[in-house]
Amino acid sequence: MKRTPWRWTALTVAAGLALAGCATGTGGSGGDDDTEYDSGAELSGELSIMGFGAGDEVATARLDRVEEQMPEVDVTLIEGDLDIQQFLSAVAAGDPPELVYANRDQIGTFASRGAIIPLDSCIEGEGIDTSQYLDSALEQVTFDDQIYAIPEFNGLAITMANSELLSAAGLTIDDVNGSDWDAVTAATEAMMVNDGGSLSVIGFDSKLPEFLPLWARANGVDLLSEDGRTAHIDDPAVVEALEWAVNVYDLQGGFGAVKAYRDSADFFGEGNQFATDVLGAMPMETWYVNVLQDVSPDAPMVFDTVHDREGDPLAYGSGSSWAIPADSTNPEAACRYMKVMTEADSWMAAAQARADIRAEEGQPFTGLQPTANTEADAAIRDMIGDDVPEPWASAIDAAYTANDNSFSLPANPADAEFKSAWQDAVNRVLNGQAEPQESLEQGQEEAQEALDQAWATWDEQEG
Repeated sequence: MKRTPWRWTALTVAAGLALAGCATGTGGSGGDDDTEYDSGAELSGELSIMGFGAGDEVATARLDRVEEQMPEVDVTLIEGDLDIQQFLSAVAAGDPPELVYANRDQIGTFASRGAIIPLDSCIEGEGIDTSQYLDSALEQVTFDDQIYAIPEFNGLAITMANSELLSAAGLTIDDVNGSDWDAVTAATEAMMVNDGGSLSVIGFDSKLPEFLPLWARANGVDLLSEDGRTAHIDDPAVVEALEWAVNVYDLQGGFGAVKAYRDSADFFGEGNQFATDVLGAMPMETWYVNVLQDVSPDAPMVFDTVHDREGDPLAYGSGSSWAIPADSTNPEAACRYMKVMTEADSWMAAAQARADIRAEEGQPFTGLQPTANTEADAAIRDMIGDDVPEPWASAIDAAYTANDNSFSLPANPADAEFKSAWQDAVNRVLNGQAEPQESLEQGQEEAQEALDQAWATWDEQEG
């Protein structure tokens, strides 16, 4: 076939797109994926992608490999993060993109509403080896025993701390890695500075509301059952976790005071909270390690994984994934694209591109953010040389250990409602509107009602 030029087109989607009817999605299940895939086929046509942008060398290096393998396909990238209502509107109108880039915690809802298709034929036809993907990531895109998306990155947090503040208080990273909650509380009091109600040093930030699932798992319970049908939001272990994490803020003048002070920091600049010695420790996503290394390489940092109360490493993982919308006009190209973007060779190309840039800057290569491809992560780690100095070498070790010990919440048909229920419950407590027990009981009721309704609708459609 004649080779045509590869074209990347950035589109700005009209903000005024009608959203009527999106609350109930497309009104049907995903059904059977009976599309036949030929892994040797020459692909052509259009491939519009919603929710993804080629923002850095990690993206563009993989896109280059897609171009090599799909030269006849014209790819259009629709700029900006995925707008859920916009996407569901497009599906409902019968005019979806050919491919969508979504958070893994959105896949259950999209699948149950028939907005995306199961990938059985895609996986079989393209020979995609699903064993290469991280178990917890693959499980989060598996709904009702069918895989509906291909996972990409795995976002997770590790413990980051200011070594000088720890040392001045007679502490170590072990006192703030979460393995001993009493020790974290004591470390908070030892490092914080709060003179007359004016907070000038945060001892420890427990990162609520978003990290409640992490602290609940650290205390031995998940917010949602393994089958995605039963909420555990008011479990006594969750109540205990919330009480402890909120108390960390109360010791420092309350959540409002801590949030206002942390938000005032130059988070992405050389005046960040660690470089200026105004934060003792917090769990934070691994991508922030590269930020710190770039803007404040001499900051007094120390890193570790987060640990559960038994002392074992732990990470709450979530991240991006690729899915094929219902009525996609080019599912074969979409499937090939997903395969190439997430396979080990593409990640290695991305890693090499990053390594080359680091070399030009005179900086050591520290790897990529952990992906959902275990084979790629192992190979990328082997690329990291012995020239990485501390504390950054320890950060790399912590990130890979966290990835190996990560968990995710199961896919379910009420993803957004479930998340809102537990986050609203936490926010009520943080804002002083309710006590933890009371608020989590309300969250449990709201979450379970949403789950029951969504599963009932799905079960009726399927059965």
